[in-house]
Amino acid sequence: MRILAFYYLFMDFIDYYKVLGIDRSASTDDIKKAYRKLARKHHPDMNPDDPEAQHKFQQINEAHEVLIDPEKRKKYDQYGENWKHGAAYEQASQSQRAQQPPPGGNPFGGGTYNSGQSFEGEDFSDFFESIFGQRAEGRTQGRTRPYKGADFHAELQLSLREASQTHKQTLTINDKKVRITIPAGVDDGQEIRLKGYGDAGVNNGPAGDLYIKLRIAADPIFKRLHSDLYIQQEIDLYTAVLGGEITVNTLDSKVKLKVAAGTQSGTKVRLKGKGFPLYKKEGEFGDLLVTFQVTIPNHLTPEQKKLFEQLAATIN
Repeated sequence: MRILAFYYLFMDFIDYYKVLGIDRSASTDDIKKAYRKLARKHHPDMNPDDPEAQHKFQQINEAHEVLIDPEKRKKYDQYGENWKHGAAYEQASQSQRAQQPPPGGNPFGGGTYNSGQSFEGEDFSDFFESIFGQRAEGRTQGRTRPYKGADFHAELQLSLREASQTHKQTLTINDKKVRITIPAGVDDGQEIRLKGYGDAGVNNGPAGDLYIKLRIAADPIFKRLHSDLYIQQEIDLYTAVLGGEITVNTLDSKVKLKVAAGTQSGTKVRLKGKGFPLYKKEGEFGDLLVTFQVTIPNHLTPEQKKLFEQLAATIN
């Protein structure tokens, strides 16, 4: 058994870049994306009928752990799989090249080796440890090392009015119902993190997290900019000229608004506190900005047209 273990560790090189399916020039973001995709695909819980799933999953985690760390990645690129003890490995390689292995004998020169009984008076495990330190032990421990489960990502569509009110939503993630509270005032693209609601961990490792990205649909009436709302309000020509009172829609009610005589098209009026709620600031709101659009009457009767002509002559 020791011969097999030694052969595997010393000869079976694992290319962490190939494990994650990335180039050696991959960026940190590339590594993260590849890891998340593969960790979910090969997670043992997602592949209960595949006996190799756990082995693949462990390789993916091992590759990610090394390549995501700049210092570890640098050493790995230089020394390969034995990056933790690269200097010792280099010394062993130089010693090996200085000796010619006897025919049929130990490939490292020196005395005979019979199933780990002796190696120039040393136990094989002691010799191996002298080169690689705790590497052999580390690999054995790595097979039972706890790993955090993969993170889940989801999107939730909201209307503008839904986003303006604190309310609860129920999502179905992997056939499990998750009930969450959406605070009033959330932004489009904002993410909510639910710790521990991702994929299950391996070997008693912690579960991953659930990231929910909120998407707020465009509203047919209001436009939103941060906590302010904008609306186009049509007024007829007579109200614009003579002044008057109109009804304006807010996000959750209606308000009366006075229009000054002689209001021009494009005039803006600010209604304080009638806009969008501020995120996690209960009772605070932005403003509602109303832009007046004066509508010009068409299809005038001859009598109405004559009155306008008389008015124009008086003004001129």
